[in-house]
Amino acid sequence: MADIAYQPSMLDLTDSGPALEPLAGRVRRHELGRGAWVDHLPGWVQGSDPVLATLLREVPWRAERRRMYDAEVDVPRLLCWYAAGRPLPHPVLTEARAALNRHYAAELGEEFVTAGMCLYRSGRDSVAWHGDTIGRGAHADTMVAIVSFGTPRPLLLRPRGGGTGPRFPLGHGDLVVMGGSCQRTWEHAVPKTNRPVGPRVSVQFRPAGVA
Repeated sequence: MADIAYQPSMLDLTDSGPALEPLAGRVRRHELGRGAWVDHLPGWVQGSDPVLATLLREVPWRAERRRMYDAEVDVPRLLCWYAAGRPLPHPVLTEARAALNRHYAAELGEEFVTAGMCLYRSGRDSVAWHGDTIGRGAHADTMVAIVSFGTPRPLLLRPRGGGTGPRFPLGHGDLVVMGGSCQRTWEHAVPKTNRPVGPRVSVQFRPAGVA
């Protein structure tokens, strides 16, 4: 990871340390249809590069293997799971989760309590099309908030069953929140790229029982 060229954001060239921008009046909602929506706020975490450095250094990243058809293959990214009550590896993540819980309290109806983390080491790492419905079933709505650190990578969305949808380049402290029926009626993915890109860490806040 250390030998990959990394280009910091101009927004991260600050001596004040990581800080959160306000959500109210800043986050923009995109209605997707079929009861789904996505909120987007670029640069929510200002001064995000020190957070990335901490996550790369201190998170106990692990590689996983999964069965695909008749073979067992490497998962193309590194993973770490922070269950409810487990301290997060940087204080700005604790602040971010609290801010999200305050802002989305009425729509969420519960709290974000877990944090799944993915490390995309290079353009060869990716995640395939999917929706986060494990633990809630195919008929219950849930909300997932993603904060990204490092080199932007596109998050693609499409309706379940095929079609096209929006894309959000996420990195450098950007926030995206998928809500309503998004996890049931839409899918999202981070594709591979042949471009030389540096590392990106995705932090996914979820309510209890969602994976």
